[in-house]
Amino acid sequence: MLVQVSAESSGVEKRPAAWGAVFATSLCIFALVASEMMPVSLLTPIASDLGITEGQAGQAISVSGVFAVLTSLFIFSMVGRLDRKILLLALTAVMIVSGIIVAVAPNYVTFIVGRALVGVVIGGFWSMSAAIGMRLVPDDQAPRALAIFNGGNALAMVIAAPLGSFLGGLIGWRGAFFCVVPVAVIVFVWQLLSLPAMKVEERPASGNVFKLLRRRVVALGMAAVSVFFMGQFTLFTYLRPFLETVTHVRGSTLSLLMLMMGVTGFIGTMLIGAFLKNGVYRTLVVIPLLMATIAVALVAIGGWVAAAALLLTLWGLFSTSAPVGWLTWLSRTLPRDAEAGGGLMAAVVQFAITLGVTVGGFLFDMSGYQVTFSASAVLLMIAAALAVLTSREAQARPT
Repeated sequence: MLVQVSAESSGVEKRPAAWGAVFATSLCIFALVASEMMPVSLLTPIASDLGITEGQAGQAISVSGVFAVLTSLFIFSMVGRLDRKILLLALTAVMIVSGIIVAVAPNYVTFIVGRALVGVVIGGFWSMSAAIGMRLVPDDQAPRALAIFNGGNALAMVIAAPLGSFLGGLIGWRGAFFCVVPVAVIVFVWQLLSLPAMKVEERPASGNVFKLLRRRVVALGMAAVSVFFMGQFTLFTYLRPFLETVTHVRGSTLSLLMLMMGVTGFIGTMLIGAFLKNGVYRTLVVIPLLMATIAVALVAIGGWVAAAALLLTLWGLFSTSAPVGWLTWLSRTLPRDAEAGGGLMAAVVQFAITLGVTVGGFLFDMSGYQVTFSASAVLLMIAAALAVLTSREAQARPT
């Protein structure tokens, strides 16, 4: 998930900091990202219970991605100048309903409806998250508020998959999804009590977002981002069935491997800053190349538990930190249009995730993990090549 950084915060008047609302929103991010990512570690039991293939179960992520893109593009034209506190509460209520629907879904169609509602919340929330954060605290404290928002996102990315796997083995996949519901209820009450009213002023036309693509460096960069996330999720979504059928791990061992991948991902986000200082583009080229190498290695030696564990920890280290690199690129490439660029990147990433999950599911069902992981490697190498072209364009026409 991407948190947008506004370049227009100077117009926000001095106000008391609503830290309770900031932490409530961070908890909301945690619950939302956990809901979005939990299917990754539950594909096998979902498929078995609903009588579908694991590839079809994986579409639970692609469906939420489609609705996230659509919502991010049209939500503001639909809600107009509605108080953003009311909108946030409405989205949180939809998240509660979605969790209940998924947990009790008697068939695949109902399950997908619940996942579509998650997509609506994802698209609506991430379209306005930065602006909300900047309205809850004074200007000089906005970076801290956004860091707290990102803390909820990072925590969910670390534990969503292993927690889903653990809870799925303990109380079933339905119980695992339902666990998000009480958290969302707490968030709703907390937001109701802590969020101030947030009236809406005039907003720039949404067409400005797409005008950014007229700049070649932006178009190339967004293409690289898109192919990178497509390649990442072509493989990542189908790790559990791979580990169960090829590496032959289950239960606590499977949960441990997922947890190790999440922990190294969190570590990666802490370390990548030092590499970005020494070269943003070099980092954006090297990471997908390393991930492509890991994808190929999983095909070759993924049946060996020790090798798979090492490769997955490295995958987590690189894949989770890569978005930080692209956000840094965005802030340096579009310093005066960071908010519009962030919105564009969020839509691009959600679409790419959706496409990657869809392609990965089709390949996994039709040809198995070898072709799926190989396709991921090819896409990641293309992403690296596009990052090289982006770098050359930036050097030829500096911002």
